Amino acid sequence: MADSNRKALIIADVQNDFCPGGALAVPHGDEIIPKLNELTKEFLDRGDVVVKSRDWHPPDTNHFVTHGGIWPVHCVRNTSGADFHSELLDDPRIIVVSKGLGNGDNYSAFDRTDLTMTLRDYNVDEIWVGGLATDYCVKDTVFDALKAGFKVVVLTEAMRAVDLRPGDGDRAIGAMRKAGAQIY
Repeated sequence: MADSNRKALIIADVQNDFCPGGALAVPHGDEIIPKLNELTKEFLDRGDVVVKSRDWHPPDTNHFVTHGGIWPVHCVRNTSGADFHSELLDDPRIIVVSKGLGNGDNYSAFDRTDLTMTLRDYNVDEIWVGGLATDYCVKDTVFDALKAGFKVVVLTEAMRAVDLRPGDGDRAIGAMRKAGAQIY
């Protein structure tokens, strides 16, 4: 039987295409990897849960500008761009959640996945979130975690923003705080 009151670390989309040199690079996106690795070790050593979410798009989704969306082609499944960054810690105990499998944007790690059920099966009640990008996948994951009733901690040292419009990342942090997340 799983322990009660467990925590989960959700690492959002630290994939090659979102890191410097990638198709949709988040400025300084790779700089968060050491902090995420430190947290991953702490969580796993305590017996808590670690989840890595990833965009896992088909090549012809309407999420991409080539098919009517707003984003360049990125994180196409089974390509090197969709791989997790090579410096991000890997461990067989880490749960991988794939999203963006169809035509929707699916920014959240909870969107069209069984993550809520998985976390409940592990008796998780508190979620810590970091990754890429603050103003999209991190923000939507935080909102969905709050809606599902989890306590949420946002790891500002372990995330970076796209900032399509200057200040998007700061506005996202403000919105997450206002929604009830603890900003750390």
